[in-house]
Amino acid sequence: MPVENRSRALAVVFGIVFLDLLGFGILIPVIPLYALEFGASEFVGSLLIASYSAMQFLFAPILGRISDRRGRRPVLLLSLSGSVIAWTLFGFAGSLAVLFLARMLAGAMGGNIATAQAYIADITPPEDRAKGLGLLGAAFGIGFIFGPALGGFVASAPVVALARDVLPAIVPVSEFTLPSFAAAIITAANLLVAVVVLPESRPPEERDESADADVESQSRIAVLLDALTTRGLAALVVSFFLVSFAFSALESQFIFLTNDQYGYGTTENAFLLAYFGVVLAIVQGGLVGPLTDRFGERRLAIGGTGIQVATLALVPFAPELATLIPRVGPLSGALPTVPSAILALFVVVTPLAAGNAVTNVSLNTLVSRSSSGDDQGSAFGLTQSAGSLARTFGPALAGALYTGIAYWAPFVVGSILLVPILGLLTRVRGRGTVRTTAD
Repeated sequence: MPVENRSRALAVVFGIVFLDLLGFGILIPVIPLYALEFGASEFVGSLLIASYSAMQFLFAPILGRISDRRGRRPVLLLSLSGSVIAWTLFGFAGSLAVLFLARMLAGAMGGNIATAQAYIADITPPEDRAKGLGLLGAAFGIGFIFGPALGGFVASAPVVALARDVLPAIVPVSEFTLPSFAAAIITAANLLVAVVVLPESRPPEERDESADADVESQSRIAVLLDALTTRGLAALVVSFFLVSFAFSALESQFIFLTNDQYGYGTTENAFLLAYFGVVLAIVQGGLVGPLTDRFGERRLAIGGTGIQVATLALVPFAPELATLIPRVGPLSGALPTVPSAILALFVVVTPLAAGNAVTNVSLNTLVSRSSSGDDQGSAFGLTQSAGSLARTFGPALAGALYTGIAYWAPFVVGSILLVPILGLLTRVRGRGTVRTTAD
């Protein structure tokens, strides 16, 4: 693909993933409360959240394999169409069962991330793949920054009141349904853009038409277990699982922690999560490429994991760390108005977010380099399935540790779970030195 066409295709995929995650992010503040509206308990509401990752786990390899055989463009268009249906159904849901059905359909269509990653691998040469996947990660970060904020705006009382005045009576209007319809509209616009400007990245002569149903006929667990016997890829799949499992402790328990320790509510936590997303976007979109040029993917993945091992365990102890912050120098006058515990939390969270960003992009790049051109979609589907499986069961364990042992337990256990990755990555073939033309 010519350079100018490659740049355009990369921009289009970036936009597709961003809008996809924007639509998904809109509903982050809505889903738990929406479930309660139908009489669900907090536990059932947690199952509703987890159902997305469970279906993503099941369908990511299927969509990845189909994209290897039929092309990336049809799969991306199909998944966007399904997401429009899912989010519309979510808004019109009249029962908890329909709510689960819509959420599960959205999760199945969310398996398209493996196809998007494979698309990037198709259009970028190996030496630029980390930069391309880094941009894809930045789209994730930016989507998660603006999505919840947009969802909060759409669900606000003035917007709900205006919608009741202008929308037909058959459209259910509430603080829960409007974000759902907003997600559907954004995804529909995303679909139209993709139909018009998204080119196919995998010509017919390069597609793998063999094994028409070999992967699909197996259970997703069996496929994942089979991958564990593949040299090189096995270590990466396990690493993806452990990173996602450990990080689910932060994702699922962080708001509980800040509420207990700092008295934070929705607004304050939204600010913290937005800041986290900003760090992810900056690192993945701007720093990963140069760092990869300097250190190589494997060293970068090891370094990012090491940073997470240290900082994830420190998150619950930010108040204790605050005593180490000196109240001297030009900031001494400002520190009394900004609690030291909050400053310490930012000091810990910033490298944690950066380490996670570096690790994820580096692991994705190693997966791409360890797979043949015919198997890019399948390989990414397997690793994303591992991540989805971890995010399905990780929050349940993290919640049990938080309530059953102590507030610090899920973060410390998550940190410990990351340690084996350091050993696994030493067995993966990857560039640990400066890139050369020969690479």
